[in-house]
Amino acid sequence: MTILAIDNLKGGYSEVDILNGIDLSLSEGEILTVAGTNGAGKSTLAKAIVGLLPRVSGAVRIDGRDILGLPAEDRIGLGIGYVPQVANIFPSLSILENLQVVQGVKDHKARIAELFALFPLLGERRRTRAGSLSGGERQQLAFARALMPRPRLMILDEPTAALSPARVADVFSLIARLPSLGVTVLMVEQRARQALAISDRGCILDGGKVALEGAATTLLADERAAELYLGRGRTEG
Repeated sequence: MTILAIDNLKGGYSEVDILNGIDLSLSEGEILTVAGTNGAGKSTLAKAIVGLLPRVSGAVRIDGRDILGLPAEDRIGLGIGYVPQVANIFPSLSILENLQVVQGVKDHKARIAELFALFPLLGERRRTRAGSLSGGERQQLAFARALMPRPRLMILDEPTAALSPARVADVFSLIARLPSLGVTVLMVEQRARQALAISDRGCILDGGKVALEGAATTLLADERAAELYLGRGRTEG
C-alpha cells in the first residue's frame, strides 16, 4: 500500500528551483534513504513533504490525498512525524517537559510511559534539562518527540549529523526498528552506505532530480552510484 506519493515536485526558497520535478513513492512499512551530494535538494525535499518549503508546486499525497496546500501542523495531524537536523528539541526544558508540550496527543501520560519504555535512558533522566544531554541523547529525545503523536510516516533529515561513530550506530539501529512500531521512514542521510544498509529502497538526487532509484542492495552494488554518490571505498565517519 502506497503511503506517500510525490509527483513532479518543484520549488525552493527564492525564484530559483532547488527541486526540479521529483517523482517518488513510499510503501507502508518501508525505509527509504534519500542520498546525494551537498546541494542536491535532499533536505529541501524533506521540508517540502512536511510543509516547511515556502514555494512549491506539484503534488505530495498521503494515502492518495494531496496535502501540498496544508500547513505543517495539519500534516502532522495526518500522521507525519519530522525530525529536523537542527533545533529538534527545547534545550531549556526537561526531557519530560519536551514530551509534555507536544500537541495532538491522546493520553499524554500513557504515551510518555510507552516512549520511556522504548528509550529507557530518557525515562531514567526525565527531570534532566535537555540542553545538558549529549548528542546521542538529544537525538533520542528528538525521536521520542516526533513519535509522541503516533505518526505513520517519519521524515528524518540527517539524523546522524555530528554524532560520534558509536552514536551513529545507535541511531541507525533505532531507525531500523521503526517499521516494527508501525512507522514508515523517509530518511535524508549523508552516510549513504550505512543508511542504505538498513533500508528497503534508496533514491539518489542530483540537481534536484532523481538520478537513481531502486532497491537498497541494488544501489549499493551499482558502479555509477558508488563512483558518483556513495563514495567508493570511503570510510563514513
